Amino acid sequence: MSWKAAIASQPTLARRVKDHGFARAFAEGMHASPKRVPCKYFYDAAGSALFERICALPEYYQTRTELQILSRSASEIARLMGEGVELIEFGAGALTKVRVLLDALDAPSTYIPIDISGDYLARVCAALDADYPDLSLYPVIADFTRPFVLPAPMLADSRRVGFFPGSTIGNFSREEAIAFLRTLAGILKGGGLLIGVDLIKDPALLHDAYNDSSGVTAAFNKNLLTRANAELDAEFDPDGFRHYAPWNSHQSKVEMYLVSDLAQRVRVGNDWVEFRRDEQIHTEDSHKYTVDSFQELAREAGFAPARVWCDDERLFSVHWLEAEERSRL
Repeated sequence: MSWKAAIASQPTLARRVKDHGFARAFAEGMHASPKRVPCKYFYDAAGSALFERICALPEYYQTRTELQILSRSASEIARLMGEGVELIEFGAGALTKVRVLLDALDAPSTYIPIDISGDYLARVCAALDADYPDLSLYPVIADFTRPFVLPAPMLADSRRVGFFPGSTIGNFSREEAIAFLRTLAGILKGGGLLIGVDLIKDPALLHDAYNDSSGVTAAFNKNLLTRANAELDAEFDPDGFRHYAPWNSHQSKVEMYLVSDLAQRVRVGNDWVEFRRDEQIHTEDSHKYTVDSFQELAREAGFAPARVWCDDERLFSVHWLEAEERSRL
């Protein structure tokens, strides 16, 4: 099956994810205490464009540091992954990072990008198709944090390896991260997972990364309200909220909020939502780890940590986790 046919065979899922997931989560979150919106809903078209701008900011070290680690270590990573692998990317992102792997790997057989947006996956596959003519592309439209179905291996003895860059694992609580990695250990048994993990560091660096001087992260955060206005017939005034992203040293995470600047009542479709002055909407957690604490978590999820690479300043880490053939789950 061609990648175009694979996308065309999944339109119902694409519509269901787009039309119902955000509306349901937003409605539930506005009536929760404290109010919240899951961070995966940052990434509509405008949010994705803003995040690309964040990745280029001088304060935002994560993207460029991870790319440096991948580029420097690509040959060793390729040897660990092996020949002819099927590469699965959980949450297909910008192609810069996966191209580093595809260029280094020995005759990879298949690339399976997973993303919630079929339109985005079509652009990903179109971009890769011309440059990797021998690579089979099979996009999967899914929310990778929920149950989903992968295509059967192209070859009976194919080795499947996963790629989960960007420290997205930090958006999960410890319990959620273990459950998610446990699922991946089952999917990838006999192969492994290459995963990016942000490290605990000077709080001042973390503050700057999530509170950039040009205000792009604030615009990214407020875009959730703009998206609600466009998709949910809401009437938020984004200027009535401010971006707030403190470091929680007790739980080793950056927390992100939208804070109401005044007492206000906002219509969301046929509903009304009350805000007290300074009331917060929780929009993201970004947990940070030490190398040892993340490897302990990976072991608990059923992986065997095999190799880790860090930059010279130890800002960021990339881990290779083996998924044993006989799962210990």
